[in-house]
Amino acid sequence: MRTILNKDFGDLPNCGESWELSGVEGNISVVSNGFLAGNDLNELIEIYMGDLVGDKVYEKFGNEFPLLIKFIDAQDDLSIQVHPNDKLSKERHNAYGKTEMWYVAGAEKGALINSGFNQEVNREKYLKYLYAGKLTELLHYDKAEVGDVFFIPAGRVHAIGKGCLVAEIQQTSDVTYRIFDYNRKDDEGNERELHTELALDAIDFSYSKEYKTPYKTELNTATELISCPYFTTNIIEFDRELDKDYNELDSFVIYMTLEGSFDIQTEGGKETAERGETLLLPASLESVQLKPRSGKVKILEVFIR
Repeated sequence: MRTILNKDFGDLPNCGESWELSGVEGNISVVSNGFLAGNDLNELIEIYMGDLVGDKVYEKFGNEFPLLIKFIDAQDDLSIQVHPNDKLSKERHNAYGKTEMWYVAGAEKGALINSGFNQEVNREKYLKYLYAGKLTELLHYDKAEVGDVFFIPAGRVHAIGKGCLVAEIQQTSDVTYRIFDYNRKDDEGNERELHTELALDAIDFSYSKEYKTPYKTELNTATELISCPYFTTNIIEFDRELDKDYNELDSFVIYMTLEGSFDIQTEGGKETAERGETLLLPASLESVQLKPRSGKVKILEVFIR
């Protein structure tokens, strides 16, 4: 968080997550500068509605911001998890489901990402391995490398391994079913709560030979990484000024700065984005110019179609 993304987390001994843009109750993002500084994200949506998020987005989600944007820095293997889909999450928690994606922004040698199963699995086989403490033998692991992309639809078993730094784009939901936590115990000797029964009905047991998302970038052009009903994410690598036209989009746009720094020029002025910073562009902003400050810049561009 500190050495690559330049995050200042004060006197904390470590920092595992940075919630970059959040409308989750109790953890709502606050505007950092300008005449709206101090206002939180949900207050802005109440005031500006479709001008901020897009008319069709506002019509569907109202005053709730539909995406949660994070950086995750795993200094240990994170627990094996699954998230319920919209239907199940609505029935159980009166919440949205959680489909997400990861972009690997940093990876130590030997770091792994789990996404899905490595063989055909059914409910009975899954439980047999789970109760025998051998669940990891059923899981598919990829060696994590910078630039890797993983799409994690609701229902897919997944885990981030030690040494991975990822950008995460997800539905606004904090509903997580923890399946396995490597039998770890806290300072008082207690294991973390598992959600074995809840997870059973949420898991998609289907098998795929490939879980990593292939893509090929072209300099100074947006390359689509993931497009699903919940979000679209592009990657843009550029070393010259780019004109971005959002006139037909009808959605907010999020920039996550992965490498370099750049200026965002609009009719109303200029903002500078440094590595590790996340910016929200309102839907009413029809066009912007992106200008590298030096060298090549790499950003994720996120919106809702």
